[in-house]
Amino acid sequence: MNYLTVENISKSYGERVLFDDISFGINKDQKIAFVAKNGSGKTSILNIIAGLDTSDSGQVVSRKGISIAYLAQNMDLDPALTIEETIFATDNTVLNVVKQYEAALENPENADAFQTAFDLMEQYNAWDFETQYRQILSKLKLDDLTLKVGALSGGQKKRLSLAIVLINKPDLLILDEPTNHLDLEMIEWLEAFFSKEKITLFMVTHDRYFLERVCNEIIELDEGNIYKYKGNYSYYLQNKEERLALEATNLGKAKSLFKKELDWMRRQPKARTTKSKSRTDDFYQIKEKAHQRRQDHQVQLEINMVRLGSKILELHKLKKSYGDKKILDGFDYIFKRGERVGIIGKNGTGKSSFLNIITETAPLDGGKVTVGETVKFGYYTQSGINVKPGQKVIEVIKEFGEFIPLTKGRKISASQLLERFLFDKKKQYDFVERLSGGEQKRLYLCAVLIQNPNFLILDEPTNDLDVVTLNVLENFLLDYPGNLLVVSHDRYFMDKIVDALFVFRGEGVVENFPGNYSDFRAYDGSIPKEVEKKKTPEKVVEKKRKPVSLNFDEKREFGGLEAEIGRLQKSKASIENQFLNVEIPTDEIAAKSEELEVVIKKLEQKEERWLELSMKLED
Repeated sequence: MNYLTVENISKSYGERVLFDDISFGINKDQKIAFVAKNGSGKTSILNIIAGLDTSDSGQVVSRKGISIAYLAQNMDLDPALTIEETIFATDNTVLNVVKQYEAALENPENADAFQTAFDLMEQYNAWDFETQYRQILSKLKLDDLTLKVGALSGGQKKRLSLAIVLINKPDLLILDEPTNHLDLEMIEWLEAFFSKEKITLFMVTHDRYFLERVCNEIIELDEGNIYKYKGNYSYYLQNKEERLALEATNLGKAKSLFKKELDWMRRQPKARTTKSKSRTDDFYQIKEKAHQRRQDHQVQLEINMVRLGSKILELHKLKKSYGDKKILDGFDYIFKRGERVGIIGKNGTGKSSFLNIITETAPLDGGKVTVGETVKFGYYTQSGINVKPGQKVIEVIKEFGEFIPLTKGRKISASQLLERFLFDKKKQYDFVERLSGGEQKRLYLCAVLIQNPNFLILDEPTNDLDVVTLNVLENFLLDYPGNLLVVSHDRYFMDKIVDALFVFRGEGVVENFPGNYSDFRAYDGSIPKEVEKKKTPEKVVEKKRKPVSLNFDEKREFGGLEAEIGRLQKSKASIENQFLNVEIPTDEIAAKSEELEVVIKKLEQKEERWLELSMKLED
């Protein structure tokens, strides 16, 4: 059953065309993710579908009588209402029945009112509904219903908006980045909720595990065209790769044909026959195809960072509280060179405060932070980039210099650097305030990285970034030679980037865990059953839960070995691929062979050590 059809919609702002002639449909029970690069108009499309904006052309047709709810990035909530009043201020018959019943419970002396309310609860089968809506509020940590909306944090308001759309159970639910402002426990609960509920979804999200486990179809807007993939994220990745390979093949054929037709055009006399005129017309179509190119630049930045010395960062007996709330209670840690640590924990346990303490932008109650002389922090905060009114993209980067130094004495211009961060020349002269949220985040990352830090501290760097940019950022960070400390609720990102975790449990308790996020969840055993079933086979979970017989240093070593092995395997494959190049100079073959031998030897040593430590884990 078709719920909604988008027919040939377009949207422009002045000369800037966001999208043109876009069409697709949403059917009952589909769970669709909408994927596109930042700045291509994802949020505008959601606003048009939800009726909050209009398209320049085309139309959106919805099935008569269906209810549609939209969770936008910023919801308009009345600050004067309490959480409970906000929830009940919606036009939902069953919710009003529950409200009437709860009011009757408060006045038991009015027997008639109570009986009427009880009968309505029976009539609308509202008992299960009440239980579920209470559970939704509890899972989203909205327990105090008397709090005024005006007193809530940005994250609490987003969770309240999410609770409202879930409680109202619309026929079609439209979501813009639903996992932003949720901690990992809430994300996993929401994932499980959507997986089991019969609900029709159309959403934009950068959370790739969420895409994998919830969505059964992905619609991609790429280079102005719509592509549909009837499967989850893994299916999408596989089929997109095949599509791009086919496009590359077709482009190659078009270029060959173009060269042939170009030669014919040059040889033709000025007088044209009807037949040659037809071929001339075809030539211009072939030329257009042959000159098509994808905007798939990669972030490639060989940072000219100062080499880290022996002392990196030492944390001694750190203590921090806000009133009665403990954040740190005697935390100790000494960072080694090249460590990549992720920070996880529930909202409000002090993750961002911890980063501010390390960078000495927040005071300590006790203990000491010692920073090595060679350490240069690059700190990416959630507050984002500070720009002057009317400032253009390229002007932000030029504040750090016209040219940026790279390794081996090379340098690139500010404009070239921005191109590597996916800002083409036209976009570089846009005003910063005209950028999408994701584009502003990408510009901020660029501004942090070009300062050549050797210790990167990233606080929720994945929020508002599209899937394409996330993959680019991950590839950059995998090759980053310095230290990395990152707070993120993006589980896919954490699995790929970090080798160890600081787990903030609350009440000042911070645990060191040697491994990535999936390792931790399997060991900790706290994934909701619905999610655990999809992610990790039961045997692996049981194996991980056995007592660990490694000492602290061995745990840290074991946590980093898997990533190190992955990097060595990548290096080995890269060198082997160079041997496939028939144009490689003869004098380089011997050097490359020696380099390959060194990499293979290191890889074998690391694999043997990994096996040795893993055997101890099983003892």
